[in-house]
Amino acid sequence: MAGGAGGPKAAGGATLVLATLAAGQFLMALDSSVMNVSIATVAEDVGTTVSGLQGAITAYTLVMAMFMITGGKVGALIGRKRAFTIGCVIYGAGSGTTALAPNLPVLLVGWSLLEGIGAALILPAIVALVAGNFTVERRPAAYGLVTAAGAVAVALGPLIGGVATTYFSWRWVFAGEVVVVLGILALARRVSDAPPGRRPHIDIPGAVLSAAGIGLFVLGVLRSSEWGWFVPKPDAPAWLGVSAVVWLMLGGLLLTWLFLRCENRLAERGEEPLVDPALLHNRQLTGGLTMFFFQYLVQMGVFFVVPLYLSVALGLSALMTGVRILPLSLTLLAAAVLIPKLLPDVSPRRVVRSGISAMLAGAVVLLAALDADAGAEIVTLPLLLIGFGMGALASQLGSVTVSAVPDSQSAEVGGVQNTVTNLGASIGTALAGSIMIAVLTTSFLTTVEQSPAIPSEVKTRAGTELSAGAPFLSDAQLTAALDEAGADTAVTQAVLDANADARLDGLRAALGVLALAGLTALFFTQRIPATQPRSTIPPPRTGSASDDS
Repeated sequence: MAGGAGGPKAAGGATLVLATLAAGQFLMALDSSVMNVSIATVAEDVGTTVSGLQGAITAYTLVMAMFMITGGKVGALIGRKRAFTIGCVIYGAGSGTTALAPNLPVLLVGWSLLEGIGAALILPAIVALVAGNFTVERRPAAYGLVTAAGAVAVALGPLIGGVATTYFSWRWVFAGEVVVVLGILALARRVSDAPPGRRPHIDIPGAVLSAAGIGLFVLGVLRSSEWGWFVPKPDAPAWLGVSAVVWLMLGGLLLTWLFLRCENRLAERGEEPLVDPALLHNRQLTGGLTMFFFQYLVQMGVFFVVPLYLSVALGLSALMTGVRILPLSLTLLAAAVLIPKLLPDVSPRRVVRSGISAMLAGAVVLLAALDADAGAEIVTLPLLLIGFGMGALASQLGSVTVSAVPDSQSAEVGGVQNTVTNLGASIGTALAGSIMIAVLTTSFLTTVEQSPAIPSEVKTRAGTELSAGAPFLSDAQLTAALDEAGADTAVTQAVLDANADARLDGLRAALGVLALAGLTALFFTQRIPATQPRSTIPPPRTGSASDDS
């Protein structure tokens, strides 16, 4: 085993190094997919609603998106190995806090904040550490195995979450993550640090502007179901008669524009910006990043909506929900592995278009199949299509983005790429949840208002209490609430029927928005190259919401 920073490893040491880095990649991907099947159970356990847990899921990917580029710069400043180990400690502390969380605020601190910050340090470091511990000719296999670890996590995540929630507790998943982190830290001593390069300057104003811009915009989308997209709901904050959502989103866009202006000025003065503005003028790179954004937007939206349909609308257990999602994992793995192997010279543009089309078709088929008499079987074909689309994109996009720049900029591109994927995941979850709750509320209140079986005082009370957003409830939860309120049989049945119809309307609306996003993505595929890039090997992508590559 070679010593020294950045020294390539001998065969025995290389295996342990690869296992350590792959375990980190596995953990980041697992945490984004494992709890989707347990949304209703976790929400009930910590005393919140589906919307509250949606906020926690969104906040986790949002924190990663806000700090990923800065995390990469910190790694270059203090050393990639040190950043990796510090990130693991923070991540482990977050997992332990989440496992013990008694309520939503503690869950947000553990899962969304601490784990998000830890991941922002870990993920950029993994790319550099693979390069620092393996020779050029061995890096393709090393990157491939680390990438495969993330794909396996996506495939196993729903089943792991389902088994833990059904037979033990969802908390054991996060307790198990603490054990895995301890194992990674024990093995990390064998990892050589990446070769030190030029000591970077961290653009603090740029980091603040970029994080604030992304945060405000996504917060606006997330709060839209409660505050209203444009017209403010009762008791919701507003300015000049317009919902605060609009001002948050505009504020986010303004701060992002200021960030880009500041980066341009730094580059013109010969100083080091947080992100090289020249990257944004690279047609191939921006094309790949755009596809990443739309892929994760649709992907995480689907991962939020489908488990809700299975677990809440149909009442399936977390385990059976995980089993029903398995077809997506199977086609995802098959496409990601077999397309490069069987079609090494295929046009990336053609594969990307096929992948986007498959995800769009899956969303449309599921949208068409949803009705009052539908069962769990209707998700199988759509998930097979969506999984194939995700795998097809995973097989090409990493290579497209990294090969668009010189090898010296691959780490910087990796940071931007991770930011874009997590931003897409945040917006996908927030948008799907917001549209679903908004439409569910409108549909439920309209049906209740028109029902002759429901007394006028109940209608008035429902309109007042649910104007900010109706909760996404199962029939059992709603029946228990109505029994506690002393509702008679006729009123209970009428409300249950209204809720069932409203749930389907909300789910259809969310899927319609995701399908529209997939259709929009097709217009940007022209930026993807028509021939396979050969200049470099793609680093593994990361852990956001269901890392599929």
